[in-house]
Amino acid sequence: MLKRIGRSAAATSALGWTLTAYLRFTYKSSRFTIDPADFYERVDQHMPIIIAVWHGQHFLVPFLRRPQDKVSVLLSRHRDGEINAQVIRRLGSGLIRGSGDHQRRFLRKGGVAALREMARALAAGRSIVMTADVPKVSRRTGLGIVTLAQISGRPIYPVAAATSRRIETKSWDRAAVNLPFSKGVFVCGDPIFVPADIDKNQAEAYRQSVEDALNRLTERAYAVVDRRRGR
Repeated sequence: MLKRIGRSAAATSALGWTLTAYLRFTYKSSRFTIDPADFYERVDQHMPIIIAVWHGQHFLVPFLRRPQDKVSVLLSRHRDGEINAQVIRRLGSGLIRGSGDHQRRFLRKGGVAALREMARALAAGRSIVMTADVPKVSRRTGLGIVTLAQISGRPIYPVAAATSRRIETKSWDRAAVNLPFSKGVFVCGDPIFVPADIDKNQAEAYRQSVEDALNRLTERAYAVVDRRRGR
């Protein structure tokens, strides 16, 4: 009974509203910087773009969106994702459902349909935000994001977010619960362009490039906020 209540539309809406309010309060009560400071000037020449983040670091990324930016977020079809869907919509982004899988069960998880929808969104001028690592495999980039960049011709921009005050969990994605009144940073990497005519070995090399970039940016993001706090 408790599970049914927790998954009801009313409960999902209430939890989504609460989480959205918390994230907004955390962001507005904290002092965030963007590294590099001219990130928006850099991406404007390449819009629309594909923003890659790690699972567990994605909670604050919607606040990178400017009012004029058109953005859609890839979200899994899992029923627990409904609360995240509420948050994404309330924070002003569009939604695309589906996800990849390290065992390549793309059809069951809607990965193929989602890939096509993301490509159409990019062609229509909407940027895409997606987690680069596939579910249950932390900090390992899947090939989906490389394939999307390959067929769309749009660049991948790796992004990491961190706050000085946080609760680090032991979940599979190493999620950090960002706390209010923090020093925060968005660290943004250089664009990664994937040619349309690459083979499997080259695709693997680009996959590794995205993974390495996200790991470097994550390390830098935490070093920046922890240094500001005097750790």
